[in-house]
Amino acid sequence: MTAPAPARQVFRLPDLGEGLTEAEIVEWKVAVGDTVETDQIVVEVETAKAAVEVPVPYAGTVLELHAAAGTVLAVGEPLIEVGREAHPAAARYREEERAGSGNVLIGYGTGPAPGPRRRRRGRTAAGGRRAAPRVISPLVRRIAAEHGVDLAAVTPTGPRGVILRRDVEQAVTRKAGPPATPAAAALVDERIPLRGVRRAVADKLSRSRGEIPDATTWVDVDATGLIAARDELRRTCPDLGIGLLALLARICVDGLRRFPELNSSVDTGRAEIVRHGHIGLGFAAQTDRGLVVPVVEDAHLMTTAQLAAELARLTGLARSGSLPPDALAGGTFTLNNYGVFGVDGSTPIINHPEAALLGVGRVADRPWVTAGGAVEARKVVQLSLAFDHRVCDGGAAGGFLRHVADRVENPAVLLAHA
Repeated sequence: MTAPAPARQVFRLPDLGEGLTEAEIVEWKVAVGDTVETDQIVVEVETAKAAVEVPVPYAGTVLELHAAAGTVLAVGEPLIEVGREAHPAAARYREEERAGSGNVLIGYGTGPAPGPRRRRRGRTAAGGRRAAPRVISPLVRRIAAEHGVDLAAVTPTGPRGVILRRDVEQAVTRKAGPPATPAAAALVDERIPLRGVRRAVADKLSRSRGEIPDATTWVDVDATGLIAARDELRRTCPDLGIGLLALLARICVDGLRRFPELNSSVDTGRAEIVRHGHIGLGFAAQTDRGLVVPVVEDAHLMTTAQLAAELARLTGLARSGSLPPDALAGGTFTLNNYGVFGVDGSTPIINHPEAALLGVGRVADRPWVTAGGAVEARKVVQLSLAFDHRVCDGGAAGGFLRHVADRVENPAVLLAHA
């Protein structure tokens, strides 16, 4: 006979893999007093690699949420408590909902209830119904306190009635009145916690600069032929969605086959260079949560069309915040198309523990001396290669970059070696 489930079950922040040790609460999907089913998504958290939706393994009534939005929890710390009985304060919550009590301030409550309140319904000034906020992050609460903003009077715009930072900032602006003249305007320092993806990126780049003796070499390239090839593919094969990034990815794969030194990493513990037998092609993607580098696994086995499809899929997941952590691991070489930001060149930082990164600037019309000596307006792009001087010398790095440049100038040559 199966033993009955405990009256109260505490679900702790699970191990999210990839060596992650903590996560920040982004948004609760449930409130105290709600009924949940086994494997129901109850919270969204942000790790150092991606946003993750976490399911609860128990069914029952939510008795307590152990952390508010904005809180950072370590793996193993209490996250949510579920039980068979109703929450002891649920009746009081329901009475407040019916009465529309105005005594509840955001994040504080009117009594020693153990968790955040359920949404309280009240009447707006226009007679409609509006859900009152449930939780608020410590940062937003601090900003409100510093500027003397009454949170009970702030209109929330976040999901499930959460007051966001922008809501408080708008209230501060309205309270301050007309903007001051530039001469009288005061500048205020702002402290932004370095967490989640941004902290992971900062740690990795700092480690790269501290460990890797990097060097950078660059070349200007006539990309007129590559742009023409892209335009022709768009015209004749629009369903494939082959863009400039996919063509550059295909060229990088071709270059790494010829110069495997660049597809390496250094095992400092064993004093060995690891030359990888596969290509995990990372590419930089800008998102609302910061810069992430999704990885196209086994890029050396893909056609240009397959590369285009995988690049599009991973970019979509990254921008929606639903990229799984394992999609950010396993890179052996990174492609960074910073030209989309309108810049010509850069000295990129290698994505540790890889050994090289190719940066691509914007494609711009510039005067170019052709093979016949004539000066023409051509589509010119600057390519920058940052490489680990421990794995190769300037000859190999220069050979790889020149090979890539030649393929950009004559993309049809790829067909002979596809």
